[in-house]
Amino acid sequence: MSRQAKPLIGISACLLGEKVRYDGGHKRDTFIVETLSKYCNFLPLCPETAIGMSTPRPPIRLIGAYQRPQAVGVKDTSLNVTQQLEAYAYDQVSRLPNICGYILKKDSPSCGMERVKVYPRPDSAAERKGSGIFARILMERSPLLPVEEEGRLNDPVLRENFINRLYVLHRWQQLCAKTITPAALIDFHARHKYLVMAHSQAAYKRLGQQLTDFSKQEIEMIADAYILELMTTLKRRVDHKRHVNVLQHIMGYLKRSIDTHDKAELLDSIESYRQGQIPLIVPITLLKHYFRRHPDPYIEQQVYLQPHPEALGLRNTL
Repeated sequence: MSRQAKPLIGISACLLGEKVRYDGGHKRDTFIVETLSKYCNFLPLCPETAIGMSTPRPPIRLIGAYQRPQAVGVKDTSLNVTQQLEAYAYDQVSRLPNICGYILKKDSPSCGMERVKVYPRPDSAAERKGSGIFARILMERSPLLPVEEEGRLNDPVLRENFINRLYVLHRWQQLCAKTITPAALIDFHARHKYLVMAHSQAAYKRLGQQLTDFSKQEIEMIADAYILELMTTLKRRVDHKRHVNVLQHIMGYLKRSIDTHDKAELLDSIESYRQGQIPLIVPITLLKHYFRRHPDPYIEQQVYLQPHPEALGLRNTL
């Protein structure tokens, strides 16, 4: 994959090993640096150093209402960098290039995505109800953007979901880089059919209905509504039952091509996956094997069979 073809991901700079933490250290993440970096480019940011705070620096914490707390010094409560962080976030988010996702540093008062400690009062106990100031504004202003914390990426389901979404957004950006036409939108929708169905069959139908009449409104408005619902749908976790349903649908395209023995082998593989005995990659690989022997033009274009680089191993866990 060329550098230009790689998705661009915004990321908390400390996760790449940059020594920008309040204590002068970093939080280098092995998966991000050694694996994901082969398939994605990164745009590292550190809001706290960007607003002029030193490294090392006095630590800050969030105080006040969790919806919009203040970023105040832990030891020196006269230190308040809330306005600076908010101004930086609004400015930066408005000028971000076409990033396809964002990986944030968990628990950070500037970059934590969720469950960040917030102190209702300076002398009260912390409640894990907040988001970092930069993270909150990023998520508010970028509703399409897949956002995750590095800690949550240790969960195989969340990791696959996040990377799946960022590659969908990457393909959408490539589509939008050209002139969007009704035919291009319909083709995009068709290629993502089984990927979307794994998350919600109802959503797939709703998305299709949006593309049935291009005479009612401008195509840009249709495209905006379409991608918003699509990215919202893809946030949902996909369980084994939904994957099995999609696998069986795809297998239906082979019913006239493979013999009874091959069908039994494929059905056994899908059932073993349903019972949690083998990972998803096994029936997927078997399906791809049969479609190489018996090509089907419609299935060949389906993103579901390889929504992201296989070498990432995202479908290899039980």
